[in-house]
Amino acid sequence: MNDTKRIGRPRGFDENDALMAAMNVFWAKGYDGASMKDLTRAMGISGPSLYAAFGDKRALYLKTIDRYADVDACAPIVAFEAEPDIEKAVRGFLTSVISSATDPEDGTRGCFLASCVSTSVGQVEGVDERMEKAIDGTDLRLAQRFDLEKQRGVLPADFPSRLRGRLMYDMRQGFVFRGRAGWSGESLMEDIEDRVQMILAI
Repeated sequence: MNDTKRIGRPRGFDENDALMAAMNVFWAKGYDGASMKDLTRAMGISGPSLYAAFGDKRALYLKTIDRYADVDACAPIVAFEAEPDIEKAVRGFLTSVISSATDPEDGTRGCFLASCVSTSVGQVEGVDERMEKAIDGTDLRLAQRFDLEKQRGVLPADFPSRLRGRLMYDMRQGFVFRGRAGWSGESLMEDIEDRVQMILAI
């Protein structure tokens, strides 16, 4: 018996690269605006290959959301968690958010979830629970950083970690919105020190 058919031919594309390419299409055009032709062209694969590897358009969209949410390299959060000084950490978070919202290296402004995925909540099955999970996960990571400072004695024991984490996340979304509306990084940086103090206020 010939096992060649069972083994199959290896895929001639990198699935991770293809997913990132698809994500950028959805990010730029939205779920409804992204056609299969747009997606296959950006991904560098044929329609049959797309269906075989990722399923239909909805399945592909959900996979891009999962891919984005699973990447443990969100620059603002990395900046926040890596800096040992909490005041500098908060400032680094906000500065990174502003940079990504106004001068992105890859041309995609802000956050995929806020800029694209949020518009399909209630419209595309499977999106709602992914958005809720992503938001809750981000709130928790931000709060845990404050909790660490409470354990170290830098912040008081009654510092509202969860509330301030949510405040930071909400500020992030506001910066993203203003950046997409054309505000410059310089203008958004003008009140950053006030925002840092607002977040850390006791």
